[in-house]
Amino acid sequence: MAAVTHLLFDFGGTLDGATHWLDRFLSQYRAAGFEIRREELDPAFDFATRTGYGATRIVTRFGLVDLVRFLVGHQFEYLRRSGPESIRASLERAGAPGRHRAVETVTTSFVRETKSGMEQSRTVLAALKPRYKMGVVSNFYGNLDRILSEARLDRFFSAVIDSSRAGVFKPEPAIFKAALDKLRIGAESAAMIGDSLGKDIAPAKGLGMRTVWMCTDARRKGSPGDTEADFVIDTLSAVAGLEW
Repeated sequence: MAAVTHLLFDFGGTLDGATHWLDRFLSQYRAAGFEIRREELDPAFDFATRTGYGATRIVTRFGLVDLVRFLVGHQFEYLRRSGPESIRASLERAGAPGRHRAVETVTTSFVRETKSGMEQSRTVLAALKPRYKMGVVSNFYGNLDRILSEARLDRFFSAVIDSSRAGVFKPEPAIFKAALDKLRIGAESAAMIGDSLGKDIAPAKGLGMRTVWMCTDARRKGSPGDTEADFVIDTLSAVAGLEW
């Protein structure tokens, strides 16, 4: 088996902290006083995500704060129109000023947590850089390069594949092949590190890459056995200790 010389990373839930964005938003909504369950926030999260994917020309110039504000604003739009009755009533009572304050509250706390995760990743990536060439493969909004630059993470990567710019989304194999082609390597020389079994691990494994699933114990429960990763870690720093 070929030696692993290149590492590919997912972004959300991997390079910016070991928490899926939906769960990160959920905790910030609750901290802001909204009694909402994950399954209730999920359709609003999905609506905002799809809206972002469809607005690449606008979003491509956004930094992290503007991106998160955009997403939270569309989440609230969905919740006000189609969310649980208690949430709809709460947002109506708040009025436009109250809703604006809520958007800013959730945005600020989400950004703070995300920046903290990226700061921790910067230390890990600096330690990995002498040993590996690295890249990012992410379903994102067309502005991933700007986000990485803001966080001073761009210098670690020789390839950044943003789905909205590449025109193909994970789990399609083509998005991983785009990264391999840019790095000029075969799949056997690369490892994919990500938090999604279906979007990161299964397709990368199907191409012949080594795979590292980054997850918490809660997310590990009930995971499908047919997409098992070669390694399972719960912090990005554990990558340095893996023996390929």
